[in-house]
Amino acid sequence: MRRDIFQAIADPTRRAIIALIALQALTPNAIAEHFQTSRQAVSKHLRVLTECELVTQQQHGREIHYSLQLERLQEVDHWLSQYRKLWETRFTQLDQVLSTLKNQKK
Repeated sequence: MRRDIFQAIADPTRRAIIALIALQALTPNAIAEHFQTSRQAVSKHLRVLTECELVTQQQHGREIHYSLQLERLQEVDHWLSQYRKLWETRFTQLDQVLSTLKNQKK
């Protein structure tokens, strides 16, 4: 079953896991050390991230390392881009209003 990427990033623990493995691949035990939850709870989060293809597993001897698939986050970035343009327009308008108010005070 392939899960929705937005479902995966909706959980704060999964977002924290993404942040942890963004720089380097980690084992489940190494990831679990950063949380005050059970190893099984971390494994459940890793399963969700794997099902939505945000992380991949790589076998290194007896250990499994999880690494982030950054290109999958492009789907989120693409969805956000429509709102980013809106925010930028509004910030530009706000800057203009603030500039006008500042000039009126002089």
